[in-house]
Amino acid sequence: MALNPQLFGDGRPVPFTNEMFVLSRDGVEFEIDKIPSAREGKVKARGTIFLSNVRIVFVTSQQVGNFMAFDMPLLYVHNEKFNQPIFFCNNISGQVEPVVPEGEHQALYSTHSFKILFKEGGCGTFVPLFFNLISSVRQYNQHFANATSHNMQHVDPLQASQTPVDEMMRHAYIDPNDPTRIFLQQSTQESQLRRRSYHSPHLESTI
Repeated sequence: MALNPQLFGDGRPVPFTNEMFVLSRDGVEFEIDKIPSAREGKVKARGTIFLSNVRIVFVTSQQVGNFMAFDMPLLYVHNEKFNQPIFFCNNISGQVEPVVPEGEHQALYSTHSFKILFKEGGCGTFVPLFFNLISSVRQYNQHFANATSHNMQHVDPLQASQTPVDEMMRHAYIDPNDPTRIFLQQSTQESQLRRRSYHSPHLESTI
């Protein structure tokens, strides 16, 4: 995970090299634990989820303390589950390993638990794409499939950018009750701005 990843002025995540955004979904509530600056370490906020071939990015609609956004590398996500409670809204829960900053000891960082709650509209488009994408990422990164949580932290999260998603997107089911927006074409705006590492403090140019 990475707290407050770099964003453009309109709230879109600044992409990594070879990253392709698949969809975005407004009207979700995101819950995450073990955030040092948050009360009792937990944050609950409304906003937008972005899904790419590299990561899941949540961006708040209104900043909570110093919490504006949170991203989770797909290669670090595990124990994901789709829940359909009788009296509450559908949601996806799971765990994600932290991206340990360079020069810091991984023992100082522990696994986060997260939940994505669908507060507005259906989730028939988002949920299949979410699980299909994670499955594809794991197939194309076989060494991750059998890794323990400890070993996950040694896998480069940007390896997931190698996962081909074009075919999956062409056959994606579109649920008319799901307000998820599918990105059929990648934005060319500010396309020269690409990040090459989770640890880069500044925008990097691909040129």
